[in-house]
Amino acid sequence: MFMTTKVSKIYGMDIYTDGGKFLGRVQEILLDLEKGEIIRLTMEPLNSVSKEEAKRILRDKSVLYKSVKSVEDVVVVTKGAAVGLE
Repeated sequence: MFMTTKVSKIYGMDIYTDGGKFLGRVQEILLDLEKGEIIRLTMEPLNSVSKEEAKRILRDKSVLYKSVKSVEDVVVVTKGAAVGLE
């Protein structure tokens, strides 16, 4: 699957599973600068948090971008993609 969109468009978008469950709103976008790819979307901000809190957010309040099925009016991810949220 190949899709393109402006990264700035994704900020603040709602994230839903393909089953219709609301997971949260995009707060941070993690990039692999060498590959030029989005790696992960978080539903809580990562700025000004401790290392432990950042780990919790990445574990419990984020989705891998490879789980994203669609980015239109909302972000749709494969059900079960959000660890700790299902």
